[in-house]
Amino acid sequence: MNSDRNHTPTNTLYRHGDVLIRRIATLPVGAQKREGTTLAHGEVTGHSHRIQQSQAVQLWAHGNDLFLEIKESSATLIHEEHRVIELPQGLYRVWKQREYRPDAYIEVED
Repeated sequence: MNSDRNHTPTNTLYRHGDVLIRRIATLPVGAQKREGTTLAHGEVTGHSHRIQQSQAVQLWAHGNDLFLEIKESSATLIHEEHRVIELPQGLYRVWKQREYRPDAYIEVED
């Protein structure tokens, strides 16, 4: 099994409402730094899935894909309608859950 510098297995999956976060070993080549700490905005409620400690993280984008780097020992993922999640140091891929419909995939709205 692959693991990163903290011995937490890659492919560890966290769910925070309609946001999924999966531990990965490395960022894709060509990923670009992105500002902020918000992983996803709720279109319906206006709430957002975000990291509480701005100094602890760096967001990265590669095409339409979003990645999260936690640079400190842990960081807290918060949202007004969900329990907090403590994420350990490491790299993660972030995506919004999608709902399948026969004619299209639709992003689930919080």
